[in-house]
Amino acid sequence: MVDIPFSALEVAVVQAGSPAVDTLRDTAAFAQGLERLGYHRIWYAEHHHSPAIGAFPPVVLTTHAAASTSVIRLGSGGVLAPNHAPLTLAEQFGTLAALHQVRIDLGIGRGPGTFDEATARALRRGAGPTTDAEYAADVAAILTCLVDEVALGPLPEPWLLASSTAGAALAAALGLPVAVAHHIRPDNTLAVLDHYRSAFTPSRWCARPRVMLCVEAVCAETEEEAAWLAGPMDVVKAGLLKGVSDAPFPTPADAAGHPFTATERQALAGFRAQQAVGTPKAVVHRLAQLAGETGADELMLTTPVYDLGDRMRSYELIKNCSEATTAP
Repeated sequence: MVDIPFSALEVAVVQAGSPAVDTLRDTAAFAQGLERLGYHRIWYAEHHHSPAIGAFPPVVLTTHAAASTSVIRLGSGGVLAPNHAPLTLAEQFGTLAALHQVRIDLGIGRGPGTFDEATARALRRGAGPTTDAEYAADVAAILTCLVDEVALGPLPEPWLLASSTAGAALAAALGLPVAVAHHIRPDNTLAVLDHYRSAFTPSRWCARPRVMLCVEAVCAETEEEAAWLAGPMDVVKAGLLKGVSDAPFPTPADAAGHPFTATERQALAGFRAQQAVGTPKAVVHRLAQLAGETGADELMLTTPVYDLGDRMRSYELIKNCSEATTAP
């Protein structure tokens, strides 16, 4: 039983054999489809210099989706604070909140959004990696700018993304809701949550600890089909394990023929066991487990599969099965 809101993280994969503009065209249809299904929010991730994931600014995708929807919450998951001036982010998302009222989120993260050092330096105008103190100052400055410099009306809802106890500590100190990247570092999830909840300080943004758990979820009618659809992301992850991100998102057929090493297969199997891949009942059962183990207030599902239709079908199967399970 999963009786908490479901949301979605869109990473905007660029399929092999298709131009990136096709991915952009899909974003509005994706947002409209999830709104019809009753999903609570969609967030857009910031990535750079990756053939498999589009370098589409979250603020632009949020703007595009907001123009074609009316109810679903939209925002960044996240914008990466070190890549942007705090006032710029406050102005962008403050303007979106003024235009679309109480359905804009500002999820803030730290990483560079790329594995390429030259790209990271270009984004940061030649600067090196951000220190903990610099990142904390950037986040605090964004929040201050929202209140003191923008304040055009309803403010965007700020969240902090975290995959480590350092991120959890900052979210707790600032009194922000936290989005935990279980889909990236699942082994850190419980430590992140313990640290966040034990150190949380109430603020104008959040009166109590508030947790969103992001989980990779791929659902299909059969276990075999779900594994087939999840195959392309396994290829991408195998590359990331080696620090390589130099190919478009493969088709399921190409992924099925990929020569994984024994070490890669073991690592991928271990990772998948901590996510939610399979039939509707299996996925919803796993999501219920994760919600119970973590006490999450909301689950954000990321479904990196090749085809938009398959991605939408996965979200539909999960939502329908969850509602059937929780019905009286």
